[in-house]
Amino acid sequence: MQPSLSGRICLVAGASRGLGRGVARALGEAGATVIVTGRSSEAGSHTDQRPETFEDTAREVEAAGGRGHPYRCDHTSERDVDGLVAWALRRFGRLDCVVDAVWGGNEGYDGDRYPDGSGYGTPFWRRPAARLGESFESGVYAQLLLARAVAPAMVQARSGLIVTVSFGTDGGYLGDVFYDLAKAAMNRLTFAMAQELKPFGATALGISPGHVLTERVRDAGLGPHTTETPLYAGRAVARLAADPEVARHAGQVLHVADLARSYGFTDRDGSQPGRFTITNAEGGGDVARG
Repeated sequence: MQPSLSGRICLVAGASRGLGRGVARALGEAGATVIVTGRSSEAGSHTDQRPETFEDTAREVEAAGGRGHPYRCDHTSERDVDGLVAWALRRFGRLDCVVDAVWGGNEGYDGDRYPDGSGYGTPFWRRPAARLGESFESGVYAQLLLARAVAPAMVQARSGLIVTVSFGTDGGYLGDVFYDLAKAAMNRLTFAMAQELKPFGATALGISPGHVLTERVRDAGLGPHTTETPLYAGRAVARLAADPEVARHAGQVLHVADLARSYGFTDRDGSQPGRFTITNAEGGGDVARG
């Protein structure tokens, strides 16, 4: 059965496209009010010259049955993030669920090479070290900025859920030094936040999707190798947000496939794709997040 999130205030960061858009749509399906953020706007620049915008996503939320509110935010800017959260709290009074789908580690990736000429899985001694900083800034740093901005309101309310879209690092090396380091750090930050939020009634956890058919993946010609659509992870988040006992998952990185079997939801086509491991991917890496 579709969970009801009517009356819930949700925020999805990094929702112009990809996983963030799928999460926002699924929360809309459940009737939530969803603030959608990103940098690609109808009124301004687009990242990687991609056509998708966060305004598009807000309209998808509305079409799915929720209420969509677009907001431009650079999630690597502390000022932007603090301004976003202050606006949301003034407008709605609280934030029940905050989903961080921000990831810029693949900007400029064409499905084969990054702008520096390296590919996914190029040995670390042949990689420009600067890309590690880019991965951490658009992953770990952005995750921390958003979480520290929303945590005070959740601590005061003694409730709230923070979900980070990441990739499970429990199955061994992820095939690329920068990707592996960034995701491991994001997962550890989620674990640490959960420990500090737990005494105050708020929960932090991560989700790990499979090889997702995002817009970027489709345009790179990698669609045949994907396992699921962004809506699959989105429906996982909707179930978690509706679960009154979600705190039992605090600090964990949960596989979307496992959540599908536990909660009984499906992907867009009615299927339940199984667990994904990075070794199954062709074209590799977080281009699947897009």
